[in-house]
This record gives sequence, C-alpha cells and structure tokens, in this order.
Amino acid sequence: MTASNQNHSYFCPCPRGLEIALAEELNEIAQLSAPQVTLKVHNQVPGGVHCSGPLTDACRINLHSRIASRVLLRLAHSSYKNENDIYDLTLAQAWEDWFQVSHTIRVDVTAVKSPLRSLEFTTLKIKDAICDRFRDKFDERPSVDTREPDMRIVGFLDAHNFTVYLDTSGEALFKRGWRDETGEAPLRENLAAGLLRTSGWKPGQVLFDPMCGSGTILAEAAQILAGIPPGAQRHFAFEKFNDFKAAEWQAINAEVTPRPLPDHPTIFGSDISGDMVEIARRNLRNAGIRFDVPLKQIEAQEVKPPVDGVAGILLTNPPYGERIGVRGDSAMPTDEIFAAFFSAFGTTLKQRFAGWSVFLFSADLTLPKLLRLKEARKTPFFNGALECRLFRFDMVAGYNRREEAKPK
Repeated sequence: MTASNQNHSYFCPCPRGLEIALAEELNEIAQLSAPQVTLKVHNQVPGGVHCSGPLTDACRINLHSRIASRVLLRLAHSSYKNENDIYDLTLAQAWEDWFQVSHTIRVDVTAVKSPLRSLEFTTLKIKDAICDRFRDKFDERPSVDTREPDMRIVGFLDAHNFTVYLDTSGEALFKRGWRDETGEAPLRENLAAGLLRTSGWKPGQVLFDPMCGSGTILAEAAQILAGIPPGAQRHFAFEKFNDFKAAEWQAINAEVTPRPLPDHPTIFGSDISGDMVEIARRNLRNAGIRFDVPLKQIEAQEVKPPVDGVAGILLTNPPYGERIGVRGDSAMPTDEIFAAFFSAFGTTLKQRFAGWSVFLFSADLTLPKLLRLKEARKTPFFNGALECRLFRFDMVAGYNRREEAKPK
C-alpha cells in the first residue's frame, strides 16, 4: 500500500450522538494489532472521531468498525480565503501516488460556517485541480462517476480552514453487503450497532426486538455474537490504491477469530408483519448467521418475554403508520391509533417484563408519556438530520408508572 508504514491522520464520521461509542470502539480495534499497537485515537468532534496510524490501521477500522460511516485519510489541511486557495492546495497533492488516471472519481464537500457562497463551485474547483494534476503529469484526466466511483475525495470547510481527504472506504460503511430488502425508513446498520453498544448489551445476554422490521438490530447483534466483522462481505476503496498489498490485507482478515455458536437462542425478534419477518429471516441468512434467531409474527402489545424466568434487554425502533401494530376501526385518527398502541404496549411492558431494561429509539419526545412510564435515561441521537432519543426504562415491578399530575 502507498506509504504503508507511514502514519496518517484519519477522520471517522459517525451518526451524531455516537462519538463516544465510536471512540471506545476504535480503542478496541487498536488492540487487535497487539502487541504492536499503532492506532491512536485522538479527539472527538460533533459527528466523528479523529485518529492516526499506518494504512493497515485504516484497513482494520474499515473491516471491524460497526459505528463509523467512513474512514477518511487526511491529505492536506490549510487556511483559505477563496476558491483559488482551495484549488491550489488540491493541485499540490500527489494524487498519482494513490490512484491511476483510469480510476473514476467523485468529489463531495461539506461546510460549517464557510464564507464561500457556492459549495457546488468549490466542488468543481477541487475536481478541476485533481484532473489538472493528472493532465499535467500524464496528458490524461480521470473521469467523474457520481454513482459508483473508484475513488471518493472529500473536502471539508470551516470558517477559516480547508481539509481534503481521500476516502479509504468507498461505499459508506453502514452498507455491510448483506441487506437485500428493507421496510420503510429502515434503521442504518451503524446506528443500530451504536444503539446496541449504548444499551450495554453483551453477547450471550438475552436480546429481544418486538418490532424488528427487516431485522437490522438483530443482524448486528447476531454478527457480534458470532464474531463476524461488519466488513466481512464487502470491498473497500483502499483495495484499488496503487500500492495495495494483498498479503497485508489477508493477514488482517486472518486475525478474525469467529466465536463458538451458542447452544441455545439468546437473540429474538417479532413483528406484526409476516412479510417483514420473512425479510428479517433472509437478511439474517445473508449476514452469515448460521444459528437460530427465533422470529415470530405477533402484535407488539401481545408479546411475552422469549425466555421464561430470564430478564434481558428489549431494544427496538418503533415504526409509524400501518405497522404500528393496532388493528380495529380504520376510521380512528392516526394520532389516536398511535396513542392507543403505546398505551397498550406500555401496559405489556409493566405487566410482563419486570426486571428487563427496555430501550426505545424514537423521534417522538413524548414517548414516555404515551407509554405512561418514567424514563431512567434519554440519550440524544441523530438519525440523519432527524433528532431522536434512545429512551431507557428500567422495568422494576411497582415503580414504573409515570407520576400523575397532582391536582391544583
């Protein structure tokens, strides 16, 4: 790989709210190369974590990180006043050391408080600089492919500084390569993995998702339980770098040690939709899961603990609309259906799930009131641009009911 022994700086973006979880995960990934630990985790910023190490560490992160969205290798960082400064810094980079003129490229730019008026024009200037560099060197220029590029270049602007990155990942890391089908508004895999980590779930502990949809939370948990890396079934952009060393990459993959398959099920799911249960079943197979993850078609307010006498973690992302799980009068207004469902689901949790830790991920900040439960904790997250909360409810018998408002 290009400068494989040289240290590089990386930025690993992630869903907002998961920066601490990502930093913890990166420190765990660093230990995979022990005793020669080279990956260093630096500061967290809103939306990601900075780290550094040789290119082999970037490969490990791509293979093993469940929470990062990408691994961006920093090529240059400088102050700027206008688009020409950005062009000059980009032109000065030795792009030909990293990839061939025959590779296709895509440029993306994000900005926070940048004084520049047009990000589109800035994106064009970066693209022009890369193409001009190749044209000056080889009398040829790379082609642009916005859909499936070989190389992605990312520019980041704040009020004073410009940073240009080469994306080592290619497709976003939440695209694990196993999910063929989804429901409406599916949970991204890296967000599901972050919710699992935040919930404190550990392999071997009972996990139940009673509104599993296409099975994203279940598949992430099952891969963790089996020791299957999230990147095991996909390819990465660094495999097309000029000095890519296949032997080094094979050695990194050889470090993976699958865990013994469980003797009895500990991960369970259900959904009101039989179609979604079948999609979840297929997705689990595609994710390489070869042990039993029992799935059942049932309304969420009718569920019971899947293992008698064993309390665990209930983690779910309640859906909206038709799959909310209330049948009956179709003339009932949607908000009344919504309230009726959560009222019934809250009763089920209180009556049947004593001793469980319940985690519900939702953009509806009134969820505890609808459930008539008092949350033990609420952790803010962003699902894309949508502000959400992971509500935790500790189901201790007799102490869950939200205090009624006292009469004045």
